[in-house]
Amino acid sequence: MASSDSPTELRIQRSIERSLQNLLRLQDEDGGWPGDYGGPMFLLPMYVALCHAVGRTPPRSEGMLRYLFAVQREDGSFGISAQDATSTDPKHGSMFCTVLGYVALRILGAPADDDRVVRMRGWIRERGGPLGAAPWGKLTLCLLGLYEWSGLAPILPELWLLPRTAPFHPGKLWCHCRQVYLPMAWLYGTRATFPGDALTTALREELYGTEYPTIDWPAQRERVVAEDGYRKPSKVLTLANRSMARFEARHSRRVRQRALRAVHEHIVYEDEITGYVNIGPVNKVLDTFVHWFSNDTERFERAFAACEQYLFDGHDGTKMQSYNSSKLWDTAFALQAIGAAHELVPTTDVSPALVQGYGYLRDNQILEDVPEHERFFRHRSRGGWPFSNRAHGWPITDCTAEGLHAALELESRVSDDRIPERLLRDAAALLLSWQNADGGFATYEVKRGSDALELLNPSQVFGDIMVDYSYVECTSAVMQGLKAFTDRFGASVAIDTAMTRAEKFLRKAQRADGSFEGSWAVCFTYGTWFGISGLRAAGASPNDPAIARACAFLASKQRPDGSFGEHGDSCRERRWVEAAEGQVVQTAWALSALVRAGQMPREAAKAAEFLLGRQREDGSYAREPMVGVFNKTCLIDYDNYRHVFPLWALAEWARSRTTRA
Repeated sequence: MASSDSPTELRIQRSIERSLQNLLRLQDEDGGWPGDYGGPMFLLPMYVALCHAVGRTPPRSEGMLRYLFAVQREDGSFGISAQDATSTDPKHGSMFCTVLGYVALRILGAPADDDRVVRMRGWIRERGGPLGAAPWGKLTLCLLGLYEWSGLAPILPELWLLPRTAPFHPGKLWCHCRQVYLPMAWLYGTRATFPGDALTTALREELYGTEYPTIDWPAQRERVVAEDGYRKPSKVLTLANRSMARFEARHSRRVRQRALRAVHEHIVYEDEITGYVNIGPVNKVLDTFVHWFSNDTERFERAFAACEQYLFDGHDGTKMQSYNSSKLWDTAFALQAIGAAHELVPTTDVSPALVQGYGYLRDNQILEDVPEHERFFRHRSRGGWPFSNRAHGWPITDCTAEGLHAALELESRVSDDRIPERLLRDAAALLLSWQNADGGFATYEVKRGSDALELLNPSQVFGDIMVDYSYVECTSAVMQGLKAFTDRFGASVAIDTAMTRAEKFLRKAQRADGSFEGSWAVCFTYGTWFGISGLRAAGASPNDPAIARACAFLASKQRPDGSFGEHGDSCRERRWVEAAEGQVVQTAWALSALVRAGQMPREAAKAAEFLLGRQREDGSYAREPMVGVFNKTCLIDYDNYRHVFPLWALAEWARSRTTRA
């Protein structure tokens, strides 16, 4: 029976119906759910820098200007994420992003005497200027002739000539890391630099004053301001950089040319195998720089045109997204939310939306392995699902798991053009192939390198970028996907073994306070939702001590109004940091976790009441602080989350009330 202080059945049903109709309105013609996936503040400036260097006018310049000014912090700076614009904490400013943002604003036509530009310039100069920017910022400035290559720690293309068995061969790096440092190595190795123009001269004066011609550039290699020093250089990295600098001073030109050819081959492969989309926006821009400076006109034009796939016109202006889209990921979640809710509101016909959504899943599953995948350090692909679309071509563990889960849930609703059984089996086989030695699952591939490689993390602004670690979220998603697969096709020894190993990983990952740390969203709310869901998929009962401890952790964080609110700094600091107020998406994750755990109905009812009270008349929820994150420091906007997760959680909760009654 529902408790006496619970919301009325009619109110719950009306809320779910409005939320469901809101989500259905957002579906695209192709069956997927598009959405804003912006946030990182270095992406758009890098693209604008590319446009300037190659003599092209940035498209939608007015929208870009509006966006950059909209996310400027009160002190004049940019943070590493657009979310930092709302923070007054000085540590949330970023020299890396502020310098690149300043250059982008000037390229886009903002005058140097604009008050907002003046404030930004003052912030930069007060902290010593671009000499203290993190390495990614310095490299981009080098490409524009606004910093000298001799002031950058070496990025040696020769590392790609090492034996593949070498413990620090770049092929052992996490795929995003190696795909970014491939073009960086080529650009560093060739000292690629825009020849300069009147704006170059003006920017040197504005950023450095009269000092530029007299700067001791080699002395700046290890200089980074406190704002950019999240992951300070280890002694190992300092020693490696100095060793590479000695090598650079004496390197063989013949070997350098061979190394550049090897690096270039990998860059061309990445472009051609992804239709020039590339794995992400940073290597998308840098690969395009490579084609420009190598005078490869045909490849440059294709690469430059593909950059626009990353641009997005949001409510706050034109930005560059962190991927070409998050459409597959969002669609898989949206379909599962609709599936959980539709029986509760039989007056709303969801069949067309589910059929269309299933079509998006079907049409964007990857059908074949990429050629020569081992030679180019690619994992198998066939049967997987990417984060965005098939054209992107990089399958991911949790995207494949959620895609498989959603496809299996919808299979009975689709009479024609179903995903062939062999492809569903391929998806399950691909999931099994991704399991790491520790029983967990990483993102794109099995973990190839040692944790010790993190000591060589050269970015300074990001954490955990060097290898593809096992993650709670990825592991749980795979477990849930495999559970759905066995429900449909029956168990197997391989799946049972994988599930047992994955369960052990999750239990080991649980913290002493009962929480699970998330790595791809904020943070302990998200991770604990996945932790509970994964353990339940493995067969853990509601009375399992791990489940009970996780629920007790969530209950300890519930606010008096029933909500949960966790600040993005939780990811950076790796501890719970309370937000200023309760958040809808995080409350939905917590509610879903409690429902799936089968525990704490009173706490669940309070969380549901908060969600019901925050809903707007049209069924939507207002924008709130970003809840996505990558590599500890950079928040990302998953705008669809506020439309999907409250509906899903409320539907699960309403169904659980019926079951208990």
